[in-house]
Amino acid sequence: MSPQPARLAQNRLPQGGLIDRTKPITFFFDGKRYQGHAGDTLASALLANGVHHVARSFKYHRPRGILGAGPEDPGALVRIGSDPATMVVNQRATEVELYDGLKAFPQNCWPSLRFDIGVVNDLMHRFLPAGFYYKTFMGPPGNWMAFEPFIRRAAGLGPAPSAPDPARYEHMNRHCEVLVIGSGPAGLAAAREAARTGARVILAEESAACGGRILAEAEGDALIEGLAPRAWCAAVLDELAAHPEVTLLTRTSASGYYAQNWVTLFENCTDHLPPSEAGNLPRHRLWRVRAQQVILATGAIERPLVFNGNDRPGIMLASAARTYLHRYGVRPGENAVIFTNNDDAWRSAFDLHDAGTRIAAIIDTRPDPAHRDAAQARGIPVRLGATILATRGRRRIRSIDVAAFDAGGVAGRPERIACDLLCVSGGWSPNVALFSQSGGSLRHDETLAAFVPDAARQAVVPVGACAGDFALSDAISSGAEAGRAAARKTGFVADATDHAAGETRNGTPPYRVTPVWELPSNRPKSRIRAFVDHQNDVTAKDLHLAVREGYGAVEHAKRYTTTGMGTDQGKTVGINAIGVLSGVLDKPIGEIGVTTYRPPWKPISFGAVAGQHVGALFHPRRTTPMHDWHVANGAVFEIVGDWLRARVYQQPGEDFVAALQRECRAARNAIGVLDASTLGKIDIRGKDARAFLNRIYSNAWMKLEPGRCRYGLMTNEDGMVFDDGVTACLADDHFHMTTTTGGAARVLAWLEEYHQTEWPDLEVYMTSVTEQWAVASICGPRAPELAAGLFDDIDADPERFPFMSHASGHIDGVPARVFRISFTGEISYEINVPASYGLWLWRTLMERGGPYGITPYGTEGMHLLRAEKGFIIVGQETDGTLTPVDLGMGWAVKKNADFIGKRSLTRSDTARDDRLQLVGLLSDDPAFVIPEGSQIIASAREQSPRTPMIGHVTSSYFSPNLGRAIALAVVAGGHGRMGERIHVARRDAEPVPATITGTDFLAGLKDAS
Repeated sequence: MSPQPARLAQNRLPQGGLIDRTKPITFFFDGKRYQGHAGDTLASALLANGVHHVARSFKYHRPRGILGAGPEDPGALVRIGSDPATMVVNQRATEVELYDGLKAFPQNCWPSLRFDIGVVNDLMHRFLPAGFYYKTFMGPPGNWMAFEPFIRRAAGLGPAPSAPDPARYEHMNRHCEVLVIGSGPAGLAAAREAARTGARVILAEESAACGGRILAEAEGDALIEGLAPRAWCAAVLDELAAHPEVTLLTRTSASGYYAQNWVTLFENCTDHLPPSEAGNLPRHRLWRVRAQQVILATGAIERPLVFNGNDRPGIMLASAARTYLHRYGVRPGENAVIFTNNDDAWRSAFDLHDAGTRIAAIIDTRPDPAHRDAAQARGIPVRLGATILATRGRRRIRSIDVAAFDAGGVAGRPERIACDLLCVSGGWSPNVALFSQSGGSLRHDETLAAFVPDAARQAVVPVGACAGDFALSDAISSGAEAGRAAARKTGFVADATDHAAGETRNGTPPYRVTPVWELPSNRPKSRIRAFVDHQNDVTAKDLHLAVREGYGAVEHAKRYTTTGMGTDQGKTVGINAIGVLSGVLDKPIGEIGVTTYRPPWKPISFGAVAGQHVGALFHPRRTTPMHDWHVANGAVFEIVGDWLRARVYQQPGEDFVAALQRECRAARNAIGVLDASTLGKIDIRGKDARAFLNRIYSNAWMKLEPGRCRYGLMTNEDGMVFDDGVTACLADDHFHMTTTTGGAARVLAWLEEYHQTEWPDLEVYMTSVTEQWAVASICGPRAPELAAGLFDDIDADPERFPFMSHASGHIDGVPARVFRISFTGEISYEINVPASYGLWLWRTLMERGGPYGITPYGTEGMHLLRAEKGFIIVGQETDGTLTPVDLGMGWAVKKNADFIGKRSLTRSDTARDDRLQLVGLLSDDPAFVIPEGSQIIASAREQSPRTPMIGHVTSSYFSPNLGRAIALAVVAGGHGRMGERIHVARRDAEPVPATITGTDFLAGLKDAS
């Protein structure tokens, strides 16, 4: 069968617009084939083909058309593509750029857009008011569980992709002196003036072309610096392109404004291209920009009017109709009505009329609009002091009922007017979202009937319509001055000849508006459906209900009704909802305030948020300088924090357990070597470093001599242990701190927080040096023999190089720091060399240690060896609820000086004798290794689902050096229960008897022998 020919675009003007008429484009919507042109959006191309019904609303599944022409559109949401991996849902048709072969589909409808079974919700709307979900899920689950699955299946707007996304995404980081957001006349003027000073300027424009409203208006008799507006725009862009310090970003929206002028920009790189042309380019890019000065030229958003039946397809913002007319060469209707309360919408009526559209009427709620004579001169019927009572037409508007109204309500007999396009305008609201996100305050401007920027909290200046300056000349002058001032504040000086922008002339009269937030109807109240939020199906009646039910505060009403909580973030909703609340509460709008503007300004993709951090790059694993050696020698790795650490080294024909046992025997009988490079290492300097450590650690540090080391515990504010490690005194004002591998970043952040917020008077400087030092720790009875011939200038004899001391020296000329500390209980030397020598050190130790039986051991062996000595691992023996005393380490708590958490240790609860305390466990069966995490009970006869637990096992191993199983556990009052028999509960088996012992199993073995 031959393909269906593309349908003719019957509403396309024969000339005009910014589309490329030499490049026709075939696209598909809802399975039908249409034709558009390069430069079209999906919305403009559909309107050119006479298609208005494009979507269904979220709650009631009502037909939705194209209300706006950009990101403000709340209802025209579509799905692009059908491939499970590449399809994209919830895309605004007004922002989807057309490309050849584009396939778009309606969503939130089944089985079809025209016949959607979900419309049953609309028929039952009286039973689904605001707050329905909250009320439904109250009470016992039995009341609602039967229909919960249906509600959950109905939730959402489009299907989530079911296959991995093959696209690529990027992050970019930039600094600039001036960031200009928005490229309308004010933004272009600001960017040009700042660029002329030589400052680094970034100009971000969210659409495909710069110019803002200039591109959407008839040029008429307006002149900017002697040029027609579009010509002036092109000239400014040419000048900006010639400046080397200017970055011009189109298809880029500012998604979030954060502290210290940190702004995220969301760039759409390839969605406007056919997949065959995208190549290896990123789909989206997230720019993270730190700007010294920000200029917001984000314009204003036209808002609809709230009246009965205001949500039908074919109802469009008056400014959107002008945009489709002048930017895309599309006449969105043949027989139009304009309904407004301000002067600006009359311009849409005149432009549509001049383009050949029949204007059936201009309806103005005001009695004295400025353009009445101009309308009469064109022969356009006018209805003043009137309102629309109702509309008709299911999938496209067919007619309206109009009547006069006053303070008492509807007056006079209704008149029916046929139309296929209704252009509405309730006035303009400055786009203050980013200004509010920056922390700036807003005030209500009675003249504009809108909220405008007030006091700024960051280095940001709103200009143009964003600041409430709607006149073209005012917008350009304010933008130019802001650009010069911003550059001046960053140290750049404008040339005197560039300080004055040329004259701007525009014949448009000043903008006037008389606000009206909720228009009356002669219909019974139960039949009035005046929509405030077109996407979430929130009506004025819902806001009335919210107030009656106690949700009158604007933030409460928003959440109770879901007003403004759709993908459009309430761009056309906000002030209308506040206005309705104002009428219900009988309070001025300024007293009610606004809801909080939060990032993102409009939806951005998860891929852009993730950037390159996906797959193997999602959480990159860090490796030590010795990693390649470990891989080549059979290491089995485990993830510790961000690091890959060798867990055990399996030789050919050896299983995990056998390898572990071999390594641990070697460490006790010959030499074991461990790659300890991953330990957190923090360099601490300053004349107050010692005093700082004395407040951080629970034990004393004021008398630690240079050349000595000390083990310390850190407790948080509630006295619980959260990290441990050894810190060496390199000099009176210089210390080398070690932390656990997984806790390094957390500890450094904790130290910095206390230094900056609690003790800023202390002169202390902390630097992470974890990656600067590679560490190999050798231990075992023959370790001194290896060390004796290893160092150039360090006497390694344990008698002269005692435990808990350190020395600096060299190995074959390579600088090294050596610490006599041990985590195994054996004689140990922890050797630190610059990281670039790490692999060399490891190979040197393996070569020279061969005659002494050197054996590498991994983290599992380290855990077993330390457990034989009863040494703790923070995060395994501790869980954030144990104090140093609970761990049997009361000796590490100083009595006569303060430290973080000390006061908490004196609380009656933390001083109880029956707290969980660290003990050793020996099972009656020496071969039985108690599972870690097992619950401990007092008696085997007590085992039942309600048997109280008196503790749990934290670590458990079979020790080859002791010839039996050992375990560490925390038991209630354990320190006073030495020798007591307890039982370890097992699922579906008899409890295992065990005996409570001390934690140093090696010492216990010696005592027993």
